[in-house]
Amino acid sequence: MLQLSPSIDFDAPAPEVARALIGATVLVDGVGGRIVETEAYDREDPASHTFAGLTPRNASMFGPSGHAYVYRSYGIHWCLNFVCREAGHGAGVLIRALEPTAGLDRMRQRRGMQDVRLLCAGPGRLCQALGVDGSFDGLPLDRAPFEVVAPEQPSDVVAGPRIGISKAIDVPWRFGERGSRFVSRPFR
Repeated sequence: MLQLSPSIDFDAPAPEVARALIGATVLVDGVGGRIVETEAYDREDPASHTFAGLTPRNASMFGPSGHAYVYRSYGIHWCLNFVCREAGHGAGVLIRALEPTAGLDRMRQRRGMQDVRLLCAGPGRLCQALGVDGSFDGLPLDRAPFEVVAPEQPSDVVAGPRIGISKAIDVPWRFGERGSRFVSRPFR
């Protein structure tokens, strides 16, 4: 069981982990920032990659909690998830957006842009800025290249429906830091 602090227990249900990660810091080889937006997915959730069972693509989601699940979306963008619940369950949290705080020059170079607000606003942009690709799939979050630091104090969190999916769109498992200008889309 990977537990970063009493406030983030990766063996907890995905919505609890997704909420607890708001305000946490994630760094990949020293590049990253504060998590400001997440989405939760669970095996019983028709929108989850694990809903239909174990496949070679989603195998990391069925592995131990506290590991990365990295997949390619639409054949273009890499997406980073944190696996939660017990091994074999198939649940995770998509890291949707960061407020960039470390390694901004490297992020700007990787993204080919200067606008700090858009560097990590969306899961594909975030992975490009952090240099995350399929080689990170299955790696533990408690050692290099990852560093995940729990927030010192709870954030003011808002919840709403997930975005970019076609099933279970009404489930309010998208979480974000209230008022953050770094989220991928504003909360209603």
